[in-house]
Amino acid sequence: MNLPICLIITILFCGFAEGQSAEENPAPNAIELTKQEDKIQSGPGQPLQDKRAFGVMPNYRTADGTVPFQPITTKQKFNIATKDSFDGPVFLTTAMFAGLSQLQGTDNNVFGQGAKGFAHRYGINYADQVIGNYFPEAIIPTLFHKDPRYFRKGEGPKWGRLWYAVNHIVVSKDDNGVTNFNSPEILGNAVASMVVMSYHPHERNLRAGFYQWGVTYIGSDMVGQILKEFWPDFKRNVLHKRDAGPQ
Repeated sequence: MNLPICLIITILFCGFAEGQSAEENPAPNAIELTKQEDKIQSGPGQPLQDKRAFGVMPNYRTADGTVPFQPITTKQKFNIATKDSFDGPVFLTTAMFAGLSQLQGTDNNVFGQGAKGFAHRYGINYADQVIGNYFPEAIIPTLFHKDPRYFRKGEGPKWGRLWYAVNHIVVSKDDNGVTNFNSPEILGNAVASMVVMSYHPHERNLRAGFYQWGVTYIGSDMVGQILKEFWPDFKRNVLHKRDAGPQ
């Protein structure tokens, strides 16, 4: 998603919002990602969080930060990345941005126009998203024993929560629940950017790589965390809808 547009949407949503591991036996706060369950378990007695924020943004990476920390397994980390990559709306938003790129004539000398040009843009865009999910959400967290989830603050002054969402791009929890450097976000997205640049020969330069890493991946994740932090507030205060009942 275009970052300036995301920021505008974020400001509007924040203005509406009001302040406020064993494999066989997953912990109660772990994210259960199976075909039978499409919602995140926030914790014992807590409301189930929506699987999508604002109806289109995959929300499988979000957990409730107000309940005691429980680690997730390697399998669950890869399940998060898989859900984020193959969630239905992802295919629609990919088509939307590929179509926008074609209308603007972006890189016509590389992709061309017509059905072939659209298919090329779609495939490249989708591959970028999948790679940008698996490295920071599954591969690097597994190698570095980090937790890829965003632990939603969910209470307190809204500006404090906004800062919390922004700040947690550079800090995150490890598998022991200790908050430290967010290597999955910073390093994982750096590796993802290098992989992406390998099949973007027309953009294979330092400037393009830095943009992919800092703006497309990290910038989008930062905006996403802000939106996920305030989505329940927006749903409750603006849409007048309640979360699902406690587990």
